[in-house]
Amino acid sequence: MSKILIVDDEPNILLSLEYLLKKDGHRVFIARDGEEAIGIVDKDSPSLVILDIMMPKVDGYEVCKYIKNQDPSVKVIFLSAKSKEQDIQKGLAIGADLYLTKPFVNKDLVAKVKAILN
Repeated sequence: MSKILIVDDEPNILLSLEYLLKKDGHRVFIARDGEEAIGIVDKDSPSLVILDIMMPKVDGYEVCKYIKNQDPSVKVIFLSAKSKEQDIQKGLAIGADLYLTKPFVNKDLVAKVKAILN
């Protein structure tokens, strides 16, 4: 069972992803901002983090840098409304394994999570 951390400040996204990923057999943690995410990363060592970029306190770029500095083997998927090519390139350049844009299709996201964890 993989440990997955979902980080987003939108409650609807947190709830739907938590439900989908638990149903798919994963242990799921949620954080509503970057600061909370870093605390969970340190305490629970997830193998995958699904990360929004625009969040209060600490943005997703900084969280990704922190995660990759702590443990480069942790997979990071950015899930963001920021869809410009420069945003995607920045996300990948700082270490994200995948960059997906909102809105997204639930079953596609679950398939991508499976692929990245295998």
